[in-house]
Amino acid sequence: MLDVIKIGVHGAAGRMGRMIVKAAQTGDQQRITLALDSPSSPSLGKDAGELAGVGHLNVPLTPADELFDAPDVIIDFSVPEACVEIAKICGERQIPLLVATTGLTDAQKEEVLSASQTTALLIAPNTSTAVNLGMKLVREAARALKDLSDGVDVEIVERHHRYKEDAPSGTALKFGEIVAEELGQTDHIHGRHGRTGQRKQTEIGYHALRTGDNVGEHCIVFGLLGETLEVNVRGHNRDSYAVGAVNAARFLSRQKPGLYTMDDVLGF
Repeated sequence: MLDVIKIGVHGAAGRMGRMIVKAAQTGDQQRITLALDSPSSPSLGKDAGELAGVGHLNVPLTPADELFDAPDVIIDFSVPEACVEIAKICGERQIPLLVATTGLTDAQKEEVLSASQTTALLIAPNTSTAVNLGMKLVREAARALKDLSDGVDVEIVERHHRYKEDAPSGTALKFGEIVAEELGQTDHIHGRHGRTGQRKQTEIGYHALRTGDNVGEHCIVFGLLGETLEVNVRGHNRDSYAVGAVNAARFLSRQKPGLYTMDDVLGF
């Protein structure tokens, strides 16, 4: 019988943190043993299971700077500043870390990446299976269109709920990064207004919509002369992100120090 994987959640009082706790209770391969959140969280001291609606787990929500008993892996769904701090702790204590927090600046991302020198690290702007398969399809499409004589225009449209604080989404930016790696665009344009002039072949356009309780939609548009190819991924609820994060955490808990991706988790 395999050992049960002990999972810690950083940002456990948040919307996705609670979903992670709930998702981890659906199988017998893992259990939540640590729930961390901001020292100023009004939920400190409350049971993580009760917050998630899955019953008492005897795992109280504790401040992120009071990580005494190390789990096998930590899932981070917090905010950029807190993400940097938990990455430092995980690097120092050699605790595998899955970072699902988005909105990191380049400098913050570099700080987080340094943890991969001493522990297993996975930075995933999106843990959904469908989204990550969509990324693979987008890469294949960009690769196939690379030498098209008339060129191809790429635009990325994303929709999320009204409470999302960063725009465009980390997932949209990752889609754009994939396209640019294959097609070589150097300009990332966020929205357009006024007299912008003729569209350049060197740009990728991003458009962020914030509406209601939309959990996440991404449409990658490849515009050709005379036809259009679109890759669409729509989330119906947050379950896919939570289940994907728990699966990725199980994978990461068994890995040596280094940097991993969702492709490694899914075997793409």
